[in-house]
Amino acid sequence: QVQLVESGGGLVQPGGSLRLSCVASGLTLDWYNARGWFRQAPGKEREGVSCISLSDGSTYYEDSVKGRFTTSRDTAKNMVYLQMNSLKPEDTAVYYCAVLRDCYSDWEYWGQGTQVTVSS
Repeated sequence: QVQLVESGGGLVQPGGSLRLSCVASGLTLDWYNARGWFRQAPGKEREGVSCISLSDGSTYYEDSVKGRFTTSRDTAKNMVYLQMNSLKPEDTAVYYCAVLRDCYSDWEYWGQGTQVTVSS
């Protein structure tokens, strides 16, 4: 069983920054070579935000966050991060960390999510 726990969400003003963290555990983690972040706002569908390959560090971003969000990994600690800068009200959502076999696959496991609210 894979378990993921996100942290770092909160309330921030437009233009501000937050850093989300995610720790993963579980016996089958080696099957999954990528970690992704997706978000879901009230009344909206899930939206993929980013993905990072654990093997070579390749990253992928949804167009609306390119240049503002950065994902990184610490494989020794089974941690991934999402640095979010220049936050906008439309970034408000619950953010989830997920494991994938690779960045072209579907999310297979995800955590409970962390709320990010961008508001003045």
